[in-house]
Formats: sequence, structure tokens, C-alpha cells
Amino acid sequence: MPDNAKSTRDFVEQIREASPEELEERLRHIQEGLFNLRFRLASGQVEDPKRVRKYRKAIARIRTIQSERGIV
Repeated sequence: MPDNAKSTRDFVEQIREASPEELEERLRHIQEGLFNLRFRLASGQVEDPKRVRKYRKAIARIRTIQSERGIV
């Protein structure tokens, strides 16, 4: 999981408790990480290609929380 979450459930709890500003910051951070990960994947420097999927799912989870709150 992106950030310091140990599991998906832990990550979801963290983003549900986060303020709108914190959500936006986490989203930006994860998007930057995904961008960098894609470059490393293209050059063959990534050991775990599943991380791309994990980052995309984390972005979707944050956007879902934002839409539930009416932030988007």
C-alpha cells in the first residue's frame, strides 16, 4: 500500500479519518509516485510490477471518499 499503511483496511481507515486537505495531499503524493513508477517500469527497474495496480486502486479509493463527501 502507498504511504505507511500496513494493509488495505488500515489505508481505508486512514483516508476516512483524513481531512479534505490531507486527502488532496495524499492523492497528489500517490499520483506522483505512480508517475515515477511507470517510468521505472518502462526501463525495467521495478521489482514488483503489482505496485502499479496498488497505486491505481489507492487513487480510486481516495477519489471515492472524496465523492462520498461531495468534495470533488
